[in-house]
Amino acid sequence: MKYATMAVPRYTSYPTVPHFDSGVGASEYAAWLEALDPAEPVSLYLHVPFCRKLCWYCGCNMKLAARYEPVAGYVKTLLAEIDLVADRLPAGVKLSHLAWGGGTPTALEPDDLERVMDAVRCRFDVTDDAELAIEADPRTLTKAMIARIGALGFTRASFGVQEFDAKVQAAINRIQPPDMVDEAVYGLRAAGIAGINFDLIYGLPHQTSATLTRTIDLCAGMTPDRLALFGYAHVPWMAKKQRLIDEAALPGVRERLAQAEAAARALNRVGYREIGLDHFALPDDPLAQAARAGRLHRNFQGYTIDRARTLIGVGATSIGRTPAGYVQNIVETGAWARAVEAGRLPVAKGHALAGEDGIRAHVIERLMCDGAVDLEAAGKRFAVGRGWHEQEAEGLAALVADGLVRLNGATLSLTAAGRPFVRVVASIFDTYLARRTAHHSIAV
Repeated sequence: MKYATMAVPRYTSYPTVPHFDSGVGASEYAAWLEALDPAEPVSLYLHVPFCRKLCWYCGCNMKLAARYEPVAGYVKTLLAEIDLVADRLPAGVKLSHLAWGGGTPTALEPDDLERVMDAVRCRFDVTDDAELAIEADPRTLTKAMIARIGALGFTRASFGVQEFDAKVQAAINRIQPPDMVDEAVYGLRAAGIAGINFDLIYGLPHQTSATLTRTIDLCAGMTPDRLALFGYAHVPWMAKKQRLIDEAALPGVRERLAQAEAAARALNRVGYREIGLDHFALPDDPLAQAARAGRLHRNFQGYTIDRARTLIGVGATSIGRTPAGYVQNIVETGAWARAVEAGRLPVAKGHALAGEDGIRAHVIERLMCDGAVDLEAAGKRFAVGRGWHEQEAEGLAALVADGLVRLNGATLSLTAAGRPFVRVVASIFDTYLARRTAHHSIAV
């Protein structure tokens, strides 16, 4: 159990966000955008930090939308930031993937959602096969919003199901009976949204393997194409609303591991295939197909088939990536809005890729996506000497001895026992991890 309690990053980027700094700002980001190859498509992420209901387990930076005026003001600034970004892009850049996240993007009024989508289509050349995805809360999702999502051409919608057990729902302040979710799924599919994702969480207060397995059975009856299974990260020092959760009701490390294993077995039993660390998909889903073909990728939204090297983040706290480096927008919505209104890209911090960042990002991503990587081939790809990973030899030897990985020549691969601890294995190649203190969730 020594690895289960290790605090390690989720590796949706390398280096990870705690290692970004203020040395990268608006001018650097503007130059990176201007230097993009117009022949390569880009992705767009739009962040909405508002929710209409408060969930106590949530660790996201969000605001409760008690009135709509702040949300309407946010939309106005979001439109202005889209223009700021688009003005710096080369002509003819195509958009191959778009995702709305939060918060709850469906906290917007349908007309405002359409205004933003119209602006995106005006400023970007959206490809015919682009995936358009949006997160939704079934508790507040209206029929009018469902109809508008369909009319706007969205192809995928995600729901935070978390757990259907009534006692667990009460303990996390997220009351949504199965019928409520089923009705939302039915409505979206009827409106033309083919792809449905569910998020589940293990390690919640009063949760057991039995309640989670029952939740999975109920989910299977709604046939979502993909499910994500995340471990609850209890960080009340960062997310103050988590102080409302009874810590005494939280399962221990062994119980968490048992829940994760039971959930994986239950998902396999009802026909879902494991994708990377924490995703599951039906066998004919593009995500499962990409995993089988070695074409799976990982970014700030998790596992994806999106191959764009540039991800443009718009909105407070959103994170972006270009071939030159990463940026994160200002977190506080007021300061973010003031920067945009002043005509500045609202960048708070970032990281310019250099040195061994490229090869280490590649190795970590392949471990997270494929569970294996050829270290020698990686060295050749990035023109790095054969001994580039010598400093990891001791750490890798310990993982081999503990049965988490195999090292066959230069090929490093996870064992069945090591799969749940892929973040620990990936952290061996993270040269930034020891440089700065940062809080991360435990491995399981």
